[in-house]
Amino acid sequence: MDPQVQKTSRVKRFIKETLRVLRITKKPDRTEYMSLVKVTGIGILIIGALGFVLHLVKQLFF
Repeated sequence: MDPQVQKTSRVKRFIKETLRVLRITKKPDRTEYMSLVKVTGIGILIIGALGFVLHLVKQLFF
């Protein structure tokens, strides 16, 4: 198969799949959005605290 045809075929398939995903997704309501924000914030805080603790341990012992 011609490389140009393969490229065009992949691009068309990507666009088709992207449009399908956009059709089935929906905008979250306020409660769903707020819970998502809370979970994401807690995750960021945990990862940041873990990194801070590891940095302190490295500074104190090495």
